[in-house]
Amino acid sequence: MSLFTDLLAAKQLELIRELVPKASTIGVLVNPDNPVAEPHLRQAQDAAHGVGLTVQTLKASNESHLDAAFVTVVQQRIAVVLVAVDTFFNTKRDHIIALAASHSVPAVYQFREFPASGGLISYGANVTDAYRQVGVYSGRILKGAKPADLPVVQPTRFELVINLKTAKALGLEVPWFLQQRADELIE
Repeated sequence: MSLFTDLLAAKQLELIRELVPKASTIGVLVNPDNPVAEPHLRQAQDAAHGVGLTVQTLKASNESHLDAAFVTVVQQRIAVVLVAVDTFFNTKRDHIIALAASHSVPAVYQFREFPASGGLISYGANVTDAYRQVGVYSGRILKGAKPADLPVVQPTRFELVINLKTAKALGLEVPWFLQQRADELIE
């Protein structure tokens, strides 16, 4: 199962430009211990340069690094933080959301669970659909299918979720056209 998480940076940056049009520098929060951090960072840098944004890398592999990363965001006047996919970041979801809120920094996430918990915006594959597909594959394997014979499944649905309450708290006006494109608006 592939979630295309490293290939979504361009779309996420497009959303950042629409939501925070005056942004010139974005921070990309990655876990340096994650082997997909570098490819994700390269994708984000390539996409950012394509839309005229500068990228500042923020690295965190533990909670104190997260705290330091958001201090850097404030010190460097980084306009928006793009949070890369990482299991550690998923487990620290509430902490990351609280840091973004306390520093008044808009943050973009990969999964809807972040804005559902108070984060600003997410764009990515539907995790529930992915887990369902993993269950289907597990069932096929238990019935005798060889894993090597099963194709890699790619997501067919990507969702845009915006937390309007968080946007208001950050002083952001979510454009009407962006609200219309959202799969879910949290108020």
